Amino acid sequence: MTSAFLSALGGRIAERWLAALALPGLLFLTACTTAMVLGHDHWSDVERLGTWLDSLAASPASRSAGTITLAAAGVLAGAAVTGAAAQSLGSGVELLWCAEPHGPVLRYLADRRSRRWCAADAVFRTALVAAGRARIEGADDAARLADIAERRHAERGRIAPAPPRHPFGMGDRLAAPGQRLWRAHRLELAAAWPHLWLLAADGTRAELQAARLRLTAAARLCAWGVGYLVLALWWWPAALVGGVAVASGVRRGRAAAGAFAELTEALADLHLRDLAASLGVEWEGLDNRALGERLTRLLRKETEAP
Repeated sequence: MTSAFLSALGGRIAERWLAALALPGLLFLTACTTAMVLGHDHWSDVERLGTWLDSLAASPASRSAGTITLAAAGVLAGAAVTGAAAQSLGSGVELLWCAEPHGPVLRYLADRRSRRWCAADAVFRTALVAAGRARIEGADDAARLADIAERRHAERGRIAPAPPRHPFGMGDRLAAPGQRLWRAHRLELAAAWPHLWLLAADGTRAELQAARLRLTAAARLCAWGVGYLVLALWWWPAALVGGVAVASGVRRGRAAAGAFAELTEALADLHLRDLAASLGVEWEGLDNRALGERLTRLLRKETEAP
């Protein structure tokens, strides 16, 4: 029984290692080899690549089983190292997405997003006032102006759902639940989160973990894209792969960040009174704002003044 369990566990670990590190690393090493053999001048010369492979297969070393074994082990090790490097770079991308505006570059990006949002907000408010005036006056183009105001609202929302504070949209999306919960309930999400997590059902935890893993996978995809963009310095078709990977990773990251933020906020909204009951806080007769203040004070381990 134990040996069967260990075999199954080893198979799962090997499968995950192959999917997460080895296969993407092998593809990248293949692209690197192609880039070195063809370069920019012969970027589509398949015959040149075939000739190089034939010469490699005809070499005396290719007839030695030991040499082949060492070469295969070296390729797999190189693929694993490349995959681990991409994984580390993906963690850096994820941290960058959620970074605070520290330093001149990040502060400039955050200010730029804030200016864009303020400009879009001014345009939306102008369109909203025009649509409201037309509806009050019974103008013929009231419906058209209302549609324009809706489009301007959507354009503002694509920048950020609220005035942006981070250099990138993912940071604002992930910070939005904490801000909204503080404004609505005076609940500090950072202090309450471990307790809310313990109160959550298994299905809710699985949904949150899946959204979090999708965000990590999106950042890793961007990291692979950056690697292919660097490889394009020697073989330009790699830029196409890198551009698609980065664009897809950013799009997936936005969707995953939005899903994780919505699930986080929903968990806090649904379990606010459950949290109070589990902590022994009386909530009868209290509105959510007063209850949130009491919970925040308790979770911060603050004491009332004597």
